[in-house]
Amino acid sequence: MARGRIPSASRSRSPSSERRYSRSHSRSPQRLANRRSLTPDYVQLTDADAAFILGKGGKTKEKIGRVSGATLELPQRSLKLEITGEPEARRRAKKYVECVMAQRVGDVIVDESDPHFEKDCTIVPVPTECCGFVTGTNGAFLRMVEQEYGTIMFFVHLKGESERDRRGEERLAIFGERRARRGAELKVMAAIESRLEGHLTEHIEEHTSDSEDWGTDIVRLKMDEVSWALGKKGATRKKLARASGCIVEYVGNCVHMSGTRRERETAGEYLGWVMKQLDGMVDIETDGRDDVTVLTIPQDCVGYVTGNRRATLGRIEDEWGAFMLFMDKKDEKKATAKLAIFGIRRNRRGAELKVMSTVEGKTPGWFTRDTKEGVEDSEWGTDTFLFRGEELSYALGKEGSTKRKLARAAYCLMEYVGDFAYLSGTVAERSRCMRYLKWLLKQRSGTVRLDELRVKKYDDVSQMSVSQDTIPDLMGPRGSNLRAIEDDTGTFLFMARDDATGDDVLVICGHDAAERRRAQYAVQAAEKESKRGGGGRRRDDWGGDRGGGSWSGGGWERDRNDSGRSMPKYSRGDDGYGYGRGGSSDYDDRDVRGGGYGRDYDDRDRRGSGYSRDYDDRDRYGGSGYGRDYDDRDRGGGGGYGREYADRDRYGSSGRDYDDRDRRGDYDDRDRRGGGGYGRDYDDRDRRGGGGYSRDYDDRDRRGGGGWYDRKRDRSWTPEGRDSRDGYRSRR
Repeated sequence: MARGRIPSASRSRSPSSERRYSRSHSRSPQRLANRRSLTPDYVQLTDADAAFILGKGGKTKEKIGRVSGATLELPQRSLKLEITGEPEARRRAKKYVECVMAQRVGDVIVDESDPHFEKDCTIVPVPTECCGFVTGTNGAFLRMVEQEYGTIMFFVHLKGESERDRRGEERLAIFGERRARRGAELKVMAAIESRLEGHLTEHIEEHTSDSEDWGTDIVRLKMDEVSWALGKKGATRKKLARASGCIVEYVGNCVHMSGTRRERETAGEYLGWVMKQLDGMVDIETDGRDDVTVLTIPQDCVGYVTGNRRATLGRIEDEWGAFMLFMDKKDEKKATAKLAIFGIRRNRRGAELKVMSTVEGKTPGWFTRDTKEGVEDSEWGTDTFLFRGEELSYALGKEGSTKRKLARAAYCLMEYVGDFAYLSGTVAERSRCMRYLKWLLKQRSGTVRLDELRVKKYDDVSQMSVSQDTIPDLMGPRGSNLRAIEDDTGTFLFMARDDATGDDVLVICGHDAAERRRAQYAVQAAEKESKRGGGGRRRDDWGGDRGGGSWSGGGWERDRNDSGRSMPKYSRGDDGYGYGRGGSSDYDDRDVRGGGYGRDYDDRDRRGSGYSRDYDDRDRYGGSGYGRDYDDRDRGGGGGYGREYADRDRYGSSGRDYDDRDRRGDYDDRDRRGGGGYGRDYDDRDRRGGGGYSRDYDDRDRRGGGGWYDRKRDRSWTPEGRDSRDGYRSRR
């Protein structure tokens, strides 16, 4: 017999029992990593720090979370800030919080030797005389740039840097992702150049980057071409950027395009088309391109789609980030016209559906004559849903607000074309949006039953138990409080009856789990406020137990009109978003001004050193002003130029019309141009002081010779203009 003790069968462990009792599974690298990612970090604050970190309405806290990718929570009556998320996101959030707190009491110090510095921060030198200009009134300009590009920005001192090292410059630190930092950097450079002309552009040469992944191309324009390429309040620049997916900014007369090679090439091509239209119609070959959709519409709808002075088409471009051109010459007598829509696929489809809806309203059946209700099998496609009876007006909402709410919550493109809802996107997006739409329509017929929805099988739906006594206050008049939360969080909320308990529960729908959590927090805050105020009203006091007794069902339809009658087919139902969070003592909306702290991070300025004007309060008026742009044009013909009587003489050398006469001299519209002449913002400039050219790309029209802009004719107004101000009256 072998030496040693032989374990008995009773003491041996089977593999399954070893796994049962082993703790090794809880120490696996993946589980440990997940546990570390869920472990929150905490930052201890003072009362003053808490107010500064929160900002007005909690906006600074939200900004830090958005830029860092972490979630920040500051419980009510607590001074311990909780930061959750991935380790890298928590690290960034803690750094931004420390910078905000440091800014409250003094200088923000940044260490360039930090190993994370290069991938997270960009430093822009700002001349001292431009600091107030770049900051803006109460930090307005910096706040605008932060909002536009998703960054957070501070004036900082570099660690170990002396006053002599700065040499009349301040350091502006931009934190965020690479693309966001570059966009913000170029915006700040544009502001500096507009204040100190030639400071940045004097030695800039045209450049084309060889990098596939990331780079910047630079194109220099003539000074008299900038206003045309810029557009009214920067509309053309923004349009080119969104359509191409490229960062496009004008630093003086130098166009900077940053992004991938494909994005830069596309932006450069679109810019070339814009500039060529100064000389007439541009012939664009659309065959074989993957960035264009060509839509055929009736010729008599062209003016309707274009709008007065291109207002309708411009709004669609702004909403969807598309770049749109009619491809037919005006003198071509055709029954139809071709509209080319350029941009990324999702944006093109959104703009296309919007135009289809507009045309269908003018010419019913043009797009829907052969349309049938159905679902596509392809990964990217369009599903259609046919509205019946009064469903369309209910699902539309006031000025389309209900439709936009569902589309935003589902992250799906949805537009109503005639009696059909067109849902475009991926399979998951379309399925989600169709489900939300059907759940919305269920509310018309009575109480919504939780069991019928089967919410537990969906990962985009949360349900929340609420105190039944607080439901009236939570809903608000005609559901306005819930709609306010929907608007703030991009979710879709409604009450449903749980037959198991007999209570109503709140259903929270949305593709983004973080936004659903935000909606839950907002509801919890409203509940607490309602209880502090003495609880909710009885059901009968709130409106009666009508139509099955649900807060969302029966006769109490959140989206019906004030009279209680059913709405006509195309009326705008009540889905306007009032904002009623349940009281004025919301913790995130306070500013804790006690103790002498009256400002927050987003209300900052740097005017203590004598900077009273800002970037957004300037203009570049040096001479006579001619003030139209590409987005202000129309397609009028017959010599009337599509202008109306009240808008006459806008093209004269004085730059004003009768009903808009010289607002620059109006006392109530005055600005701070004295001494420097900087009264309007950078994107509203037209470079008039240089060459006197008043037009930009978005102010052109298609009046003569297939789109040729006749300068002499356009500067002299004729009475015929009154008879053709819709741009196409002569055709009818």
